[in-house]
This record gives sequence, structure tokens and C-alpha cells, in this order.
Amino acid sequence: AGRRVPEDVSIVGFDAIPEAEFFTPPLTTVRQDFIEVGRRGFELLRGQIEGGGPPDGRIVIPTELIVRASTAPPPA
Repeated sequence: AGRRVPEDVSIVGFDAIPEAEFFTPPLTTVRQDFIEVGRRGFELLRGQIEGGGPPDGRIVIPTELIVRASTAPPPA
């Protein structure tokens, strides 16, 4: 389409695949702790099986933004 990365459009990946740093340009990505996601999901399921209700409020699992060369500041 004739677009340049990151000059015309910024690209952000998700899941922090190991190859992201070797792309051209290296891909900015979001890393999640999938072990913690699984653990929390299991705890919720177990709680429901044991007769508990839905959780109080939201469950937030921190993520990490890994900035590389596929993103740029917005144009002025």
C-alpha cells in the first residue's frame, strides 16, 4: 500500500513472540503473563465449582509494553 513503518503508520504486536525483535523494523509489542492469566482463570473456575459467585470487581493482570522501532510519536 506504499506505507512506511513507522514514518506513516505505527505497528504494535501482541503476545511478545520471541521473533518480534528480529523483524524489520523490530516490532513494538505487548507482553502478558500467560501463566498468571491461567492461574487466575483456574482460581475463578474452582471458586464457581465450589459454589462461589462471580468475583468482586475486575481482575487486572499487568502487562508490559516493549517499545521497538515499529512505532513513532504522532505527527505534530
